[in-house]
Amino acid sequence: MPNIKSAIKRVKTTEVRNAQNTTAKSAMRTAVKKVEAAVSVTDNAAAKEAYATAASQLDKAAAKGLIHKNAAARKKARLMKKINAL
Repeated sequence: MPNIKSAIKRVKTTEVRNAQNTTAKSAMRTAVKKVEAAVSVTDNAAAKEAYATAASQLDKAAAKGLIHKNAAARKKARLMKKINAL
């Protein structure tokens, strides 16, 4: 545990931000999995609805710096490709 006041604050803020980032990243992954689950059952309407949520989550994660913007674009493109193949 650090002794310097500013270092103690950094530890606290890092823990808070780490928890927020973990939550956001987990929500993003869950949204992507819901799209893939709908695609595997070949439910086109549910897949499109889930895709809208997943795309939003991916964009938010990219904006926050959790994932790279190109990674978000790649994931969205691959999901849409799976949906269009239905």
